[in-house]
This record gives sequence, C-alpha cells and structure tokens, in this order.
Amino acid sequence: MKFSLRSATQSDQGSIRRLVRQVRINPTGLDWRRFVVAVSVTGEIIGCGQVKVHADRSFELASIAVRPEYRGEGVASAIIDHLINISPKPLYLTCRSNLESFYQRFGFRTIQESEMPHYFQRISRIAKVFFYLSRKKEALLVMQY
Repeated sequence: MKFSLRSATQSDQGSIRRLVRQVRINPTGLDWRRFVVAVSVTGEIIGCGQVKVHADRSFELASIAVRPEYRGEGVASAIIDHLINISPKPLYLTCRSNLESFYQRFGFRTIQESEMPHYFQRISRIAKVFFYLSRKKEALLVMQY
C-alpha cells in the first residue's frame, strides 16, 4: 500500500474525528491545525497524528490513529517519524503499557513521575486511580523522546 503524508486542512477535521473515534483513543483536543494525515493513493485519510502543546509548555505526541485495514503497512511509523522530526524537544507521549516496546523503537523511554512536566504528572495520577478502580492489568505510561 502506498500513501503520502501531508499537513491536515480544515476540511480534514471531520475525517480526523471519525478516525480517532473509530480506533477508540482520546477524542479531546483534536485541532486539525496540529495534525499530519496519511492519505492513500485514492485520496482517503487512512491515518493521523498530532503534537499538542500544553499550558506548561510541554509537547505531546498524540492522536496516532490508523484505520484497522491499513495497520502493518508502516502508516503509524511514518506519522511518528515525521512528527518527531518536526517537533520541539523534549517530546512526551502517554500510552498503555502494552505499547511501550512499540514507542521504544522510535527512541522514547518510559519516565518516572519526578521527571514529568506538571501536565503529565497530573494525567499519570488520574490514570493510576482509574486503572486501580477498574481492576485493569494495564497501566498508563508517560514516555519521553
């Protein structure tokens, strides 16, 4: 499968929202101006990702989403590589613990709460309570590039 990456346009906002909801990731903070999209040869959006800027001036790789039928084709990797290359550092992300090795391939490392910017400390604490109460075996990781 061939695809290309481009900056999102305002007309992509609906496609981005639908894709993020389809893959069941956090649908908050979806501003098309921060997104890069992967587009198939037929012109359909098959993947997306963004870098958010938080109030504490930390930068977050977020909203990495690929349509299920295009997974395993290098779409997410291309989006992540592109966003790493154009983003200020340090760059952070949050992910479920089962995705740790995936993000390590790009140079991200899991960090302790004491190393996290304020925004991520707060998210980490909330996630710990959520996972404890839901009795899930997973954890939320904060990683830094």
